[in-house]
Amino acid sequence: MKIKRTMTVVLVAGAAAFAPLTAMAEEAHVAPVKEFISHNVQAWLTDPVVVGAIKEQNAKTSGLSQAEIDKLDMDWRAQATASDKPFVNEVLARALSKFLMEKKEGSQGMITEMFVMDAKGLNVGQSDITSDYWQGDEAKWQKTYGAGAGEMFVDEVEQDESTQAFQSQASVTIADPESGEPIGAITVGINLDML
Repeated sequence: MKIKRTMTVVLVAGAAAFAPLTAMAEEAHVAPVKEFISHNVQAWLTDPVVVGAIKEQNAKTSGLSQAEIDKLDMDWRAQATASDKPFVNEVLARALSKFLMEKKEGSQGMITEMFVMDAKGLNVGQSDITSDYWQGDEAKWQKTYGAGAGEMFVDEVEQDESTQAFQSQASVTIADPESGEPIGAITVGINLDML
């Protein structure tokens, strides 16, 4: 009986000792992702194309109710995989989306996707089609725009099903360069295999 208790204590203590190592291994990507964003993305978040597009959309969406946001999101989801997608195509044709596509292409595979969100968490522009239009219920928006200026949130590591590459999304609050007030956020997918 005493041996059994001792084994249980040893096993529990051993598992507890490895838990921090597991957490550290899972979070090992956070520092390099933050460094990449700081050196390669942060500088162009004040570009007039980015700031102007967010401000313009904020003026249009500021009065939307949650029911109207949900309707837009449902319309987007229905169109995202359809052959006829006027709403999705309109967003992809915006100057901001083209700007993000160019930045993604210029990253030579390091950036897997990008999308900019407004003050409601709605997409303003994107490099690729997202599965949903409203991000306001997700950590990528809540832990950046919802937390204030200067915030960055690095999500968990995921494996892309199509490319088998490991990636993580980094999200950053975008502030008005003149006032310093948060106006939106950006999410950037990073190919961890290239970091």
